[in-house]
Amino acid sequence: MDSPLTVVVPDDLDGERLDRALAVMLDVSRAAARYLVDEGVEVDGVLCKPNTKVRAGSKIVAPPLRKPVAMLAEELELKVLYEDDALVVIDKPAGLVVHPGTGQLTGTLAAGLLHRYPELEGVGAVERWGLVHRLDKDTSGAILVGRTQDAFDSLVAQLRAREIGREYLALVEGVLKPPTGTIEAPIGRDPQTPTRRAVARDGKHARTHYRVETNYTDRDLALVRVTLETGRTHQIRVHFAAIGHPVAGDPTYGSRREAALTPRIFLHAGKLSFTHPDSRETVVVTSPLPDDLAMVLSSLETAEDH
Repeated sequence: MDSPLTVVVPDDLDGERLDRALAVMLDVSRAAARYLVDEGVEVDGVLCKPNTKVRAGSKIVAPPLRKPVAMLAEELELKVLYEDDALVVIDKPAGLVVHPGTGQLTGTLAAGLLHRYPELEGVGAVERWGLVHRLDKDTSGAILVGRTQDAFDSLVAQLRAREIGREYLALVEGVLKPPTGTIEAPIGRDPQTPTRRAVARDGKHARTHYRVETNYTDRDLALVRVTLETGRTHQIRVHFAAIGHPVAGDPTYGSRREAALTPRIFLHAGKLSFTHPDSRETVVVTSPLPDDLAMVLSSLETAEDH
């Protein structure tokens, strides 16, 4: 087994970010340095994050240097909702996987972003360059990307501080009363199916707020506007299933509706609001409801009128 790498921070790198300092000291790319930090790097015996500021004389211990498998940039059609030098907001279509993972190594949003914005390499996590958050494969809507490391760090800090507004539109089974509510239940991995999540006593804290837009009483459905206070994997889907109102078109979490009602999970990320990393002004970006889901609502409204 290869020995860990041990280096001491020189005076001229005092106060520098850990990932940037490693890149200089080891004479590797920022991407390779970032990969090492993701694998686990200690500064004076403490496991640290990429943006940790290092001090002259500190001892850094890193895993053996292995070149990460490069994610290839791929030309994909991307719809841009907002763009400037610091960040971009993409309107992700349903069916597009956000980043490489088990069973999906190519054709991802991350690869398409790298092709359009090659400067993203080295920003954020390996193979997730620039991505501030994610959306499930079958969820459509707005997704936020930092184009520089400083912008990315600012946006991630806002996300962790719950300062980024994320609003979704979902169609759920059953009529919801009262018209507003909060679902608060911890979410963890489903012990029976690792790819699923479930409400679990030892899970991570999760809170979802909702407001009913329309109750389609005749069809036993409700259109709800959802805001996330936390951002756990499958949070909206798990929370609404837990209260007996699974998202329509989501058989993974108990939807009983046939495909004739909706062609996919009826879940759309319709709005993002955040503080711009540079100007400090509030930015609000909206994503219109895609045609496939708009047609579902149109058919429901027509049925309600008759």
